Amino acid sequence: MTTYDFTPLFRSSIGFDHLPLLLSHALQTDESTASYPPYNIDKLSDDEYRIAMAVAGFGRDDIEIVSEQNKLTVRGEIKEREEKNYLHRGIAARSFQRQFDLADFVKVNGADLKDGLLVISLKREIPEEMKPRKIEIGGGSATQLEQKASNKKSEKQSAA
Repeated sequence: MTTYDFTPLFRSSIGFDHLPLLLSHALQTDESTASYPPYNIDKLSDDEYRIAMAVAGFGRDDIEIVSEQNKLTVRGEIKEREEKNYLHRGIAARSFQRQFDLADFVKVNGADLKDGLLVISLKREIPEEMKPRKIEIGGGSATQLEQKASNKKSEKQSAA
């Protein structure tokens, strides 16, 4: 296995320490399992995405979608298989598990199954405290940060 040194990237960036893990995970993906089921990822706007997976033959009860931290996992397994005598079987009915790495603050809005397509809606929702804001430069008066710190001290003292 080839290893890469990402040290030069970290000289001027902060908080991207999980990037090498994501890249190594992408390099270890087995291409034979990556083709089933086929899927599309659509970017609807700057903060909205949609994953469409072709899951013909699977019902609502056969598919499980789990969102945890920065990972979305879609599993499919047909629970009740009918024993039929096929002359030709072209519709795949094998079990699958597909994982998607999600960026920070990307949440799953919902999922729909219609006409053999599983559509998962995603949206990036950045918390208000994480959005960019303008910092005022103070003159001789106390800054907002100092005021907040003094308010917290006074609240702790009054609570004690």
